[in-house]
Amino acid sequence: MAEVTPPRSTATVVDQLRIRPPRHRLDRRFILWRTLQALFWGIGVLGVLGTIYWWAEVTRPWLGPLLIIGGVIYAVNIAIMPTWRYHVHRWEAGDDAVYALEGWLTKKWQIVPISRIQSIDTEIGLIQQALGLATIKVTTASTEGKITIEGIDVEVAEKTVEHLKDVTAATRGDAT
Repeated sequence: MAEVTPPRSTATVVDQLRIRPPRHRLDRRFILWRTLQALFWGIGVLGVLGTIYWWAEVTRPWLGPLLIIGGVIYAVNIAIMPTWRYHVHRWEAGDDAVYALEGWLTKKWQIVPISRIQSIDTEIGLIQQALGLATIKVTTASTEGKITIEGIDVEVAEKTVEHLKDVTAATRGDAT
């Protein structure tokens, strides 16, 4: 007679999926990618405001201080944010769940059980493509159930997506 194993209780699954620091760091090129993103945004926003300041004399009394404040904010954003995020962000894709830790001013811990995954997407933008990086997006049915892992080497991302695809296909559950 075949041995029947009792179903795992919800408490057992929850006990196994405790919030903990995920094991993997992002690729070091993440810092350059985020720096370039912040630089391009800063140039765009401050460029538009600077053009308005230059052409519309009536805006100068209030737009001048706004440009200075915006310039300082973007300078701090470019100088500090990418490295800080690199040191905080972690990720892990195991056989039971996908874990992510991200943040800059606040930290956000996320765990998505494999049985809840509905889709796994890879995104590679222009700057990421030039740097050999990718973003993995893991989505569930919940509006809060999306994990985005940015700044991963393209080959690592491909292997991770393949692993998640295999594990998800072999996992029983209705992904709801």
